[in-house]
Amino acid sequence: MGRRGPKPREMIDRKWDSSLAYCVGLLATDGCLYNDGRHMSFVSADIQLVELFKNILKLSNRISYKTSGSSGKKCPHIQFGSVVFYKWLIEIGLTPRKSLTLGPLKIPDKYFLDFTRGCFDGDGSIHSYMDRRWANSHMFYTSFVSASRNYIDWLRGKVFKKLGIKGHMTTDRNKRTYQLKYAKRESLVLISKMYYNRQVPCLERKRKKIKNIIKKHRTIQSKNPRIFLKKTAKIEI
Repeated sequence: MGRRGPKPREMIDRKWDSSLAYCVGLLATDGCLYNDGRHMSFVSADIQLVELFKNILKLSNRISYKTSGSSGKKCPHIQFGSVVFYKWLIEIGLTPRKSLTLGPLKIPDKYFLDFTRGCFDGDGSIHSYMDRRWANSHMFYTSFVSASRNYIDWLRGKVFKKLGIKGHMTTDRNKRTYQLKYAKRESLVLISKMYYNRQVPCLERKRKKIKNIIKKHRTIQSKNPRIFLKKTAKIEI
């Protein structure tokens, strides 16, 4: 037998903690594993999120810009290589061309909500509106989206097991993507658990949007004190 090559150096810390779980959530949504068994990338429309990802994983690679295939806009992007980290991501369930093949992931229960916050900052959204059917009725929904039904079913089941909230699933018009949605009551539970303190890593733009929605909701509550007052009293993000 010939001499074996050097063992690949471990460039990225793979010890589970809240920050790593958050980054795995980002990779599960807006990340990419290339087919070469070594390289990965993360892209986002928000430069703050790419910088946060880079800092958490302590990457030395520079942030560049790439054109998004869907919008045609140039978005911040970081590409990096690590055979060890790549294999570890495969072991926990991430896959190349993951948009259609993603399924259950091996996330420690202790850090699942950090992972969920990463998924939310990646492909998640929250929107609110006033329901015209009832006076002073403020509605809002927290959503997660994926092209993989298997992944959305797994995420929904894990959130239910962890928090006891069911959510509901919808599809787009062409049935190419699946949305996991939580209405107001359940959103309040989910938000309070994802943002369990003010220091958790997160996309500031979305955190501020949530904060404004809750502020508006509390203002409406003050006029209608029977509406979910106890549910929102403890949420501080």
